[in-house]
Amino acid sequence: MNDHYYSSKPQSASNRQAFTATLRGFHLRLTSDAGVFSRDGVDYGSRVLIDLMEIKPDDQVLDVGCGYGPMGLTAARLAPQGHVTMIDINERAVELAELNAKENGIVNVTFQPSDLFDAVKGRTFDVILSNPPIRAGKAVVHMLLADAARHLNSGGSLWIVIQNKQGAPSARAKLEEVFGEENVVEIGKDKGFRVYRSTKV
Repeated sequence: MNDHYYSSKPQSASNRQAFTATLRGFHLRLTSDAGVFSRDGVDYGSRVLIDLMEIKPDDQVLDVGCGYGPMGLTAARLAPQGHVTMIDINERAVELAELNAKENGIVNVTFQPSDLFDAVKGRTFDVILSNPPIRAGKAVVHMLLADAARHLNSGGSLWIVIQNKQGAPSARAKLEEVFGEENVVEIGKDKGFRVYRSTKV
């Protein structure tokens, strides 16, 4: 188990592959690799979140667990006057996300390896996006949900996608504990994936 997408330094031999994806009407050329999440193409859960996430043109956005970048790079396209910070514990994934930004001419982005929010301590954002690292375990996922509130501006929102069978009910309960029941909304669901928006008041 020491070599999966939640490893900081994947041990599997690099084997890059390129593909294209159309996300929110934007055509992106993406490169993935062994040892990163959903290497063969943008996973269904991320696509569901990307389709539903609300990003204003000048938003400051944080993508937690960015992988090779589909969610954060789409957010950057939706926020041309804003900025997206993309972080992931997986250094190979961060390297790929940076490569993919350059490949697609996306410049309003920055990248940093980070164990959850370590690299952005003290910083706050308008929007936080995450397809939480389920394989890292419930404790890590719930830590992400709890810590997100500290990194949101007042009125800012955390958007997550999580599969029902992989802990959506307990994740929602945790979000309601952190943000207050009235501030957590299920924005949509598709094939067992649920998208929650939690707003900091």
